[in-house]
Amino acid sequence: MKKPVLLIAFIMLLAFALPVLAEPAESVPTFTEPLDYSDAANWAYFNEGEDKPADLFIVCPTVDTRSYANSEDLNEKLKARFVSALDAEKGIYADVCRLYSPYYRQMSIGAYTLPAGDLDKAEKNAYLDVSAAFRYYLDSENGGRPIVLAGFSQGAEMCIELLKEYFGDTAEGSKLRDRLVAVYAIGWRITDEDIEEFPQIVPAKGESDIGSVICYECEDGTVTGSIIIPEGVKTHSINPLNWRTDGAAADSSLNKGAVFSEEEGPIPGFCGAYIDEARGALIVPGVSTEDYPKVLDVFPDGCFHLYDNMFFYTNLKENVSLRVNAFSEAQRQARRSTAAWNIGAAAAALVLFALGAVLHNRRKSADA
Repeated sequence: MKKPVLLIAFIMLLAFALPVLAEPAESVPTFTEPLDYSDAANWAYFNEGEDKPADLFIVCPTVDTRSYANSEDLNEKLKARFVSALDAEKGIYADVCRLYSPYYRQMSIGAYTLPAGDLDKAEKNAYLDVSAAFRYYLDSENGGRPIVLAGFSQGAEMCIELLKEYFGDTAEGSKLRDRLVAVYAIGWRITDEDIEEFPQIVPAKGESDIGSVICYECEDGTVTGSIIIPEGVKTHSINPLNWRTDGAAADSSLNKGAVFSEEEGPIPGFCGAYIDEARGALIVPGVSTEDYPKVLDVFPDGCFHLYDNMFFYTNLKENVSLRVNAFSEAQRQARRSTAAWNIGAAAAALVLFALGAVLHNRRKSADA
C-alpha cells in the first residue's frame, strides 16, 4: 500500500529525532515558574481564525524524542515540530473554532519510561506551562466565549488535567462548565476513578452531548497493555463512527473519510471500529500493522496510537461542528427561556400591581 504524504511526514518527523536521545540525568528537575504567555513567542497558534463561533485551546502531542524528561530547550527546530504536529490536527477544528495553542516544556517520549516518581515530576513540569497558558487565555482572550479543549496523546492528558483544575466545584468552575462545548481527549484514557474524584469529567454518551469528553485509543485487538491503557485498566471510550459507548460494531461504510494527506483528501470507508468492552480500547479490524506501524518502541505491537485522529478524521471534523452547533442552540434556548421567564415575571408583577390598586381603591371607597 502506498504510504500517504501526511503519514510519511509524521513518521519522518519522529524518526529523524530518534537517534539523538539525551544522556540520562541524575534526576528530573522541578520547574517552579511557567513560561511567560504574554510573550507571543510562546504560542504556536494565537487568535488564529476570525468570525468563528467557538474558541479552541489545543495542546500539542509529544514531539520531543530527544530530551531526558522535559523540553527545557524550546528551540526553533522543536517549535517547528510542534507546529507540524498541530497542523496535522488543525483541520478537524478550524472550520468552527478560533485557535490557541501554547508551546510548553512537554514531556519527552523517554519520560514515559522513567520510574513513577520521575514521570510524575515530568508531568507536573509540563502541566505547569499548560495551566499558565490556559490561565492567560482565560484572562486575556476568552471573554465568555464557548470553549473546545482538544489534544492528542500527551495533549489529551493535559486537557484532562485542565478539566480537573479549572472546571470543578468553584464559582469559576461553574461558569467555565457553562462555556464548555466538549473536550476531544483523543489517544488518552479516562477511568472510573478519574470520574469519581472529578465529576466534571463526563464521558461522551452520544454524538452531540455538550460539556463531555470524547476519548478513545486505537488498537488491533491483540494488545493487553500500553502506556495509554495500561494492563488491568479500563478506559471510557466512544466510537467515532457510530457514537456509541458499547461494543456494537460500526461498519467501514460509516467512516466518512480517513485523512493522511491534504493533497489526496479523505478516504471514505477506510475502516470500521468497535469498542473492546473489557479494556475500552477502540479496535480497528482489517488495518495492516505493516502499513501503519507503531513507529515508537514505547508502544506495543498492534497499537495504532499515532493514527487515532487520521483514521476517523472526517467523522471527527463533522462532529466538532455538530457539537458547536448543539452548544449554540442550547444557548439560544436558554436565552429564550430566560426572556420568557422575565416577561412572565413582569406580567405577573403588573397583574399584582393592578390588583393592589383595585383593592386600595375599594378600601378608600368603603372608608368614604
